[in-house]
Amino acid sequence: MESTDLSWRLLAKRQWPLALSLTGIAIAELGSITTDLGWWQLPGVAVICAIAVLAPRRPFDAALAASFAIACTALYLRFLGVSFEPHFFVSGAGISVTGAAMATIAILVREASHLRAVSGTVLVIAAMVVAEVVGWPVVVATEYREWRPDPPSYLFGASIMLVLAIGTGLYFRARDNERASQLAASVAAAQNAERMALARELHDVVAHYVTAIVVHAQAGQLNREVDVLPSIAASGTEALSAMRRLVGTMRDGTSTGPAASSSLMDDVRALADESGLPARLSFDLQEPVPQELARSVLRLVQESLTNTRKHASAVSSVDLALSSGDGALRLDVVDDGVASGVPVGGSGGYGLVGMRERVELLGGTFTAGRREPTGWTVRAELPLA
Repeated sequence: MESTDLSWRLLAKRQWPLALSLTGIAIAELGSITTDLGWWQLPGVAVICAIAVLAPRRPFDAALAASFAIACTALYLRFLGVSFEPHFFVSGAGISVTGAAMATIAILVREASHLRAVSGTVLVIAAMVVAEVVGWPVVVATEYREWRPDPPSYLFGASIMLVLAIGTGLYFRARDNERASQLAASVAAAQNAERMALARELHDVVAHYVTAIVVHAQAGQLNREVDVLPSIAASGTEALSAMRRLVGTMRDGTSTGPAASSSLMDDVRALADESGLPARLSFDLQEPVPQELARSVLRLVQESLTNTRKHASAVSSVDLALSSGDGALRLDVVDDGVASGVPVGGSGGYGLVGMRERVELLGGTFTAGRREPTGWTVRAELPLA
């Protein structure tokens, strides 16, 4: 079955207006109940409204469940000899049930595939029709003694509600598609920018080793007594190691990352001082770090500190730890800032996208997220070979 994999927190943030509206309507309906048996509509109403609120997690499943719940509620109310109070159409559906059915259809049209959206909508409509037919014998004896309802008028009203539900779903579906297209274009732009950065690193690092190979080879031709093979072998090994990390990862964009010197710790200290943040540095580099890997680490550090400056306020400490061992280099950047809402200087861009892709392209792992009670954590682990 389809699932949008919506977290409960995001679901609550997205669905609370619908939940609040349906709850208010249901409470108002309960105030009109005058008989003891009339309270039996409460379980059915609660289940149908809950299904509508939870529908974004599994839209088609929600349509199936809502259809079943609507039909079952109408059947057991018919068995008890009571009707919805007040009923919205001719007989068998309350206002809250109708609202929940409309919300379920709208969510289904927005989230599900075309085939499932059509079939699910038909099922919900069929369930509402079943509720009307089943509820009619109960209602007619008490409600329609002196006059009979006008079916065309009720049909016209139901058609308008159906059009509103489907139209709302189509509107939000179009917005979602447009947002997805914009996000895809933004990610592609970020990827292209990162390709240029790695292409330049390929030129700066690998070309350096290849140039060294050429220089040593020429020196060996001029002076046969000089043993240049160890130097050529070492440069070739470094060039191959760099190409394994960088070949195939070139991007079409620009890069403004920092250059790496011979001391990674000094470079990190310089970035921390330049950021102006209250950074506390910790180093435990037990293994040497290749220059091309140091460049990537510096970019990760720079982007992490930049994100802290742009997105966090009231930062009292930034803990930056860099360690190496067991063939891996580990970077941790942890701050205690409070999310400022609006990034300094405008949009925050796609820094996390670039960092994650850089780390993954180098064969490492990357995680970033909020920490409790406040702050942000960035962790990266990169292979040294």
